[in-house]
Amino acid sequence: MRELIGIVKDKISLSKLALLSKPQTLSLHVAVLRTTSHSPSTPPNDHHLATLLSLGDSSRATASIIIHSIMNRLHRTNDSYVALKCLLTIHHIIKRGPFILKDQLSVFSSAGGRNNLKLSGFRDGASATTWVLSAWVRWYARYLETLLSTSKSLGFVVCSSSYSVLEREKQQDSISSYMNSDLIRDFCSLVSLIEEICKVPDNLLVERDKLLNSVMELLANDYLSSVNEILLRLSEFRERLGLLSFNESVELASGLDRLTACKDKSLQLFSIRKPSVDTLWEMIEELNNKFGFVKLQKLRRDSGTESARFGDRVLVTRDPMKFSSGRLRLNYGG
Repeated sequence: MRELIGIVKDKISLSKLALLSKPQTLSLHVAVLRTTSHSPSTPPNDHHLATLLSLGDSSRATASIIIHSIMNRLHRTNDSYVALKCLLTIHHIIKRGPFILKDQLSVFSSAGGRNNLKLSGFRDGASATTWVLSAWVRWYARYLETLLSTSKSLGFVVCSSSYSVLEREKQQDSISSYMNSDLIRDFCSLVSLIEEICKVPDNLLVERDKLLNSVMELLANDYLSSVNEILLRLSEFRERLGLLSFNESVELASGLDRLTACKDKSLQLFSIRKPSVDTLWEMIEELNNKFGFVKLQKLRRDSGTESARFGDRVLVTRDPMKFSSGRLRLNYGG
């Protein structure tokens, strides 16, 4: 019955569009409607989604109309399936949409948009299932907001499929020139994204709901992309550990603790093991151990007598100047 009602609603919406929309924008609104239909538990049709992304690549004006159409549908619907499909469509735009479509999505709020993706009050009480799905809608909107915020902080889309190997290598090379504060800012932003992933609602619907399965597939890819970005920054921190200020050390240690708190949940969510994930947890443990060693060294140095410290200073002035950099010993081929 719900599916039948949904079909009727979609046909009525199509009729309204034909009457009220301008001829030049009708195809755009229809593309959004078809991608976010009322049919329960069915992800957006691949063909409809590809059509929508293709239309969004024609001009900035066209991309703006598509984004506003998706947002209007998202904020006007009380149907949890339609809301999830709108959010899933937005996720696809973030991941593999053309640049101008992503750009219009990022500036939607500043262009007079309506609270962007904030759906903290969304409730669909039509059934027990839709009530549970409402929690997914609220969480998914928060997650996509975090993804957009993190991408803005980093200067590129974390999970973008257009992020080539060459661009990743350039990013890896440029990280060595970042200031400590920039590295910590990016690292904490990525940790926030992992934390939001781990807040995904717990229920058994995922096993039998194709729509939620599609969400989890995209989420798994985002998680691995985030892990790779975090690894780049932790590798750089490993080389600079003794050069961090007290405040920087505190911020980094706090971020590591937050990330460690996500370990059990993330391993539970994503059972497929990847070498990068294992490397992440090993590196976190290594950094925590090094933090303890650095603290011990500082304590010993500070607890020395003034005469000993004076002797050290005299010794240093006689010794030839030596500089060493752990970075020079890095094996980039590995």
